[in-house]
Amino acid sequence: MFELTPAAAQEILAAARRSDAAELALRIAARRHDDGSIEYGMGFDEFRAEDEATEVAGVRVLVGAPSRALLAQTRLDYVEVEPGRFDFIFAPATAAEPEPKAKACGSGGCQSCSS
Repeated sequence: MFELTPAAAQEILAAARRSDAAELALRIAARRHDDGSIEYGMGFDEFRAEDEATEVAGVRVLVGAPSRALLAQTRLDYVEVEPGRFDFIFAPATAAEPEPKAKACGSGGCQSCSS
């Protein structure tokens, strides 16, 4: 099951208000590269027929069919990645704390949750 930490949910809801996207859901996507690494992305979007829609920590979340298996045991968190710089990270949901090498969103728009 995909998880959002309270810190991530709070920042996503705030970003939705800042960008006039409060009526949209948060789309989370993932894809595996040939080297085994996983690339994550997110942004505000509308529901599509093939989406799985859930509410996690007060945030409406959309996940398309190709991403479901990769996101099943994943946690999205919002953490201080270096002094004074916060960002979203994706990490295994089973870990007590996000792994230090967890990858940031990579969508290029994490500060506002939009691409």
